[in-house]
Order: sequence, then structure tokens, then C-alpha cells
Amino acid sequence: MVKVSMTYFVGMSGGVDSSVAALLLKQQGHSVTGVTLLLRGGRLAVTAPAGARRDIADAERVCAALEMPHRVLDLSDQFCALVVDEFADAYLSGRTPNPCVTCNRLIKFGALLDYALENGADGVATGHYALVEYDGQSGRRQMFHTGSRKDQSYFLWSLSQRQLAHSVFPLAGMEKSAVRELARRHRLPVADKGDSMEVCFVPESGHAAFIRAYTGRDFPPGEFADGTGRVLGVHSGIANYTVGQRKGLGIALGQPMYVTAIDPEHNRVILGEEGRQFQDTCFLRQVNWLSVPPMEQPFRAEVKIRYQAAPAPAEIIPEHDGLRVAFDQPQRAVAPGQSAVFYRGAMVLGGGVIQLTVDRGQFMGGDLL
Repeated sequence: MVKVSMTYFVGMSGGVDSSVAALLLKQQGHSVTGVTLLLRGGRLAVTAPAGARRDIADAERVCAALEMPHRVLDLSDQFCALVVDEFADAYLSGRTPNPCVTCNRLIKFGALLDYALENGADGVATGHYALVEYDGQSGRRQMFHTGSRKDQSYFLWSLSQRQLAHSVFPLAGMEKSAVRELARRHRLPVADKGDSMEVCFVPESGHAAFIRAYTGRDFPPGEFADGTGRVLGVHSGIANYTVGQRKGLGIALGQPMYVTAIDPEHNRVILGEEGRQFQDTCFLRQVNWLSVPPMEQPFRAEVKIRYQAAPAPAEIIPEHDGLRVAFDQPQRAVAPGQSAVFYRGAMVLGGGVIQLTVDRGQFMGGDLL
């Protein structure tokens, strides 16, 4: 079989994963150009962590070592408008967002992919740990959990078939240790560079301090209350709290208490004792079917409600303009704003954004919205 050489623009973050992705594509005989996205400019230049220029310099050094061209693409305005503004608005509305999911859909496999195709590339490649295969029977690209401890399929559930058709993931199935060893063997200058932080634009001071500096808004204090409405104390602003949180509440009640809900309309943070941080039903909107056509009948799947959460067996029921997820066992800290991603075995069926959590004993089949 004759090997087909493709042209790829590789999203080069300046880290070891994207650098080895570029290396592997070069070894396979493809034409590769490194593109580093400048995201932490513009409105983020003051509030985001330092290091954007260092990352660009690291990517340039890797591209020089691999004898491949390098470009810098300034998407800082789009990143602020599409990702960071949504992140801040979510916390100010009592939700816990997942900006990496939004960034992947709209920036890395959105604006970068458009740029690549407009400039003669066949597609983009990244250092994500994910596996995509073409299924001839359905005519769809299907995404799978790689089996790697670094698998990142959870963050890619919102991509479209068009995006998958023009994307490659050279690190599929690899472990991080093997990636670093490959980088050392080929003397890449970032072989021992540390991993990036979870949210690239949030400094060590935390998301609340970032939002305050980025938006110029303060968070008015409000009431802590229990599930019956009884006032327990005063909180420091809803943007400081997430569902499931126990530490850092700033209130002593004689027993461990957890954030069970956030009520932005009344500026209240609802607390509950041990056990109340678990929910067994949630409702999803913004549903995307990744590897399969939309399902119109109830089905069984394993659902991840956080990146680090174990997949939980559940029944998923299409209703209204979204999905209801009924877990076999109650799940801890099911937070509105987070992604719920459903798997069948290793295949990523799709996912959605958690809108509402409900105790199954209270759910009466009515309108949840």
C-alpha cells in the first residue's frame, strides 16, 4: 500500500505532548507546520498567568529541532469572547463551567481548524490522548477511550463529525511516560517540561480572584441556607463556591457540611449534611451525539460527570429538549455547568451540559426546566 502524505497544522502549546505529536507525524512522512495559539493576550494579558511568551518560544525551539515551520496565531479576542466570558458568566450564575470543552470545540478544533483548511492543510493535529476511527458501516467517525491514564476523550465530546474528519491524534493509546521518553530520545528541548495547569488562564489565586480581576465585578455576600430554607450564616459571594465543596466555606456548624446547590436568583448557597452532596438524577442540555446518531429511546450507558470521576452506570432518557440521566447509584457533586459524557464500553457516544440535579425520590416526571 502506498503511503499518502498529508499536510497538518499541529497545535503546538510548547509542551511535550504536542511536540511529540508533531514528531510522530514527521516520522510518518507528513508535511507538518507547528501553530501556537496566542490566547492569553488582549483582555487576558494582565489577569492570566505568565508564560504565554515562554510557551511560544518553546514551541519555536521544538519546530527548529524538527526542521519544520512555525507560526503564531493570535486568537486572544475570540478566546476571551467565546471561552473566558462564558467561564466568568457561569460562575456568576452559580454554575461550574468546563472551559476546556468549549475551547476544544470553538478554538482548537474551530478557529484553528478553519485557519488550517483556509491555508492549504488537510487538517489539524493535537497532543490530546484520544482515539478516532472511521466506521464504514455507519459512515461516522467514532471516538474511543484510549485506555491510557491520560485519556482526554472526556474533553472532546462536543466535537462535530466535520471536526473529527479533519483531526488526528497521534498520541492515541500512549502513556505520558512513553511520550516523555520519546521526547528525550529525540532530544526535544521540552522533554522534561512540567504539565500545564488545569485551566490555562486561571492563576494560582483561584477562579474567584481571576473573575473579580477580569470582570471588575465584586461578589455580594448572601445567605447560607439548608434545604428547608433555614438561614445558617453569610457567604462571601456565590462565585466562590461549587456544588460538592466542603472545605473553605468559612462557616462552622459543628459537623461537615457540603454545598448541595447554588441559587443565584436569591444569592443563596444551599448546604447539606453528609450524604446530601449525592444526587441520582440530572438533566442535560446542549447535547451532542459524537459517535452515533441521536438516540430517541432510553438507553443504558456509563456516564462520567467529571474528568476524574469513574464512569457510572445509568439509564439515559430523551425528553424535552435534552436528556435525563438516572444513575444506578447516587453520584457525588453532580454540578450544573459541568459535562456529563456517556460511554458504551470504550466508545464515546456523546455528552451534554448538566443543567439541573434532582433527587430521584422527588422527581415526579414533570417539567424540570
